[in-house]
Amino acid sequence: MHDTIQLGDVTVTRVLEWSGPLRMVSDIVPDSTAEGLARLGPDFRNPDTGAYHCAIQSWVLRSEGRTIVVDTGAGNDRDRPQIPVFDHLRTPFLDNLRRAGVEPEDVDLVVNTHVHYDHVGWNTHLVNGEWAPTFPNARYLIPRIDRQYFDPVNEHRRPPARTDADRLRRRGSHLVFADSIVPILDHGLAMLWEDSFRIDRNLTLTPAPGHTPGSSVLRLTSGTDRAFFVGDLVHSPIQVAEPAANSCFCENPAEARATRRRLLDEAAETRALVVPAHFPGHGAAEVRRSGDGYELHNWAAFEPVRVR
Repeated sequence: MHDTIQLGDVTVTRVLEWSGPLRMVSDIVPDSTAEGLARLGPDFRNPDTGAYHCAIQSWVLRSEGRTIVVDTGAGNDRDRPQIPVFDHLRTPFLDNLRRAGVEPEDVDLVVNTHVHYDHVGWNTHLVNGEWAPTFPNARYLIPRIDRQYFDPVNEHRRPPARTDADRLRRRGSHLVFADSIVPILDHGLAMLWEDSFRIDRNLTLTPAPGHTPGSSVLRLTSGTDRAFFVGDLVHSPIQVAEPAANSCFCENPAEARATRRRLLDEAAETRALVVPAHFPGHGAAEVRRSGDGYELHNWAAFEPVRVR
């Protein structure tokens, strides 16, 4: 499934990898309130079970003659003991990408907003039993801070894993680094950046730390149009209404809350389209201030993803 909108001189195409229920919203966003959960529509929460509705997707941008893929999903064939639903996943993502008019060889740039399993998976694919870059002609923009933080050789710099669940997640992050980051580094395709990175006149990467140390936002500015590709700054609309509510995956909770508030405030001020990584439904919307938080409105014209 895919479709396209135009923002200034940039076309934005949504390419779906996977959608479905995933744990409970109260597990994914444990800081959320009962009132906030009750307000979530069926695109984002199963009203009977409370399950979190998730989309794993990439955004293909065509800007100034280049083809850019923003986040590369979970990927196929991977050991993911930390999240069994994605363990040895098999999806038609590359076929979906081709239906959007993009062959892997066509991609000029890949943007990983941060180094989590569901944002770097299709960086690579299996070729004769070895992990090889999926997009052989692309350069991969990876936040330098995340490259360092998730490298197992720097394990001593991370907070200690204290529980069995922590140790499983830590093992999972090592597997992600090995199969989705190391091959990009070894093939000399990584472009490590920090502070900010100007891609072209329309697109700039800026830091948005907290979810991970190197989390970033891709900012699109073209003509009168604005968009923020915010990665996992927002997992669920409840975090728009309640910006202090972190996901369970945030590495630095206080920093994540401050970053979310700052970016949502800027989006409301500039009327930027907010494009999270995992929203099903129409996928992206503008925000406006509402009480102590914000609310979504003016949904994008993407064909909606419905989760059953």
